[in-house]
Amino acid sequence: MTSKLLASLAAIAALSIGAAIAAPVNYTLPEETAAFKPGPNLDVVQNNCSGCHSADYIKTQPQGEKFKKDFWQAEVTKMIKVYGAPIDQADVGKIVEYLSATY
Repeated sequence: MTSKLLASLAAIAALSIGAAIAAPVNYTLPEETAAFKPGPNLDVVQNNCSGCHSADYIKTQPQGEKFKKDFWQAEVTKMIKVYGAPIDQADVGKIVEYLSATY
């Protein structure tokens, strides 16, 4: 029993030392190549959407959809329910309106 405890403590100590000397990883992100288009509720979109992805990502979504508002409503709902986006319910309609009007 004592040898198992000592082996466990030695393993924990080794892992702790390895974690302590591990170098932090830094990434240089590429420059933004797109910006959100001006429009009503732009600030709401920037505050809720740009934390997870860029304006480039939104720009690559299907455009000219027959049911544009329904498409964006489904996308915002997916971001909340599937990906856990912390979007306040009061902002959902504003985001959908902005995206429907500008993309």
